[in-house]
Amino acid sequence: MFITLKNATKKYGEEESLVYALDHANLEIEKGEICVILGPSGSGKSTLLNMLGGLDHLDEGEIIVGGRNLSGYKSNMLTDYRKEDVGFVFQFYNLIPDLTVAENIEVVSDIAENPLNIDEVLEAMGMEKYRYRFPKELSGGQQQRVAIARAIIKNPKLLLCDELTGALDTKSSKTVLEFIEKINKLYKTTTVIITHNEAIAKMADRVIYIKDGKAQENRMNPEKKSASELEL
Repeated sequence: MFITLKNATKKYGEEESLVYALDHANLEIEKGEICVILGPSGSGKSTLLNMLGGLDHLDEGEIIVGGRNLSGYKSNMLTDYRKEDVGFVFQFYNLIPDLTVAENIEVVSDIAENPLNIDEVLEAMGMEKYRYRFPKELSGGQQQRVAIARAIIKNPKLLLCDELTGALDTKSSKTVLEFIEKINKLYKTTTVIITHNEAIAKMADRVIYIKDGKAQENRMNPEKKSASELEL
């Protein structure tokens, strides 16, 4: 199993103000899967993503990713984990406005230990002809594709996507999801997508439903659809 959470607990506040963002959560995700995580606002989805990405520590329990037990990692070890193993894609693209498409991607590839070929990644993302353009010269969907390329160029074992279509229209959303699907097939990258849009779950290998800080449901998708077939 590539990802395992055992009694994962994260809490905030004390006594009467105590809130469990993760409440002894247990879940498993296989290597190479596309996993979509659903749940209402405040359910613990973002906290879960932060834990998987090594952005925060659990208070109790274990989280194991690719054989790494992150539970005992100190800050410098988590930094190395994020640098080597994890790619992040967020709702807001966070591109550097004064750098071209290629330069935005090279910022990450230059510090990666085993980066992918930038020409190959640009071609995979359908962005090769835009390599010398600046972010302001791109559509929202194109900017998100650059953000995905920047995340994947380091050749991560885990790709974490937080509401990556939240700021996009339907057409752009579907295009971006098609490229996520393509990257997963091309590089076998384990991909976790957190979203409020239940339609996206139809392209997943695995669907996890989070509520009140627990994984209430963890199921394989028996009728997986391609991203191009989604009705968003």
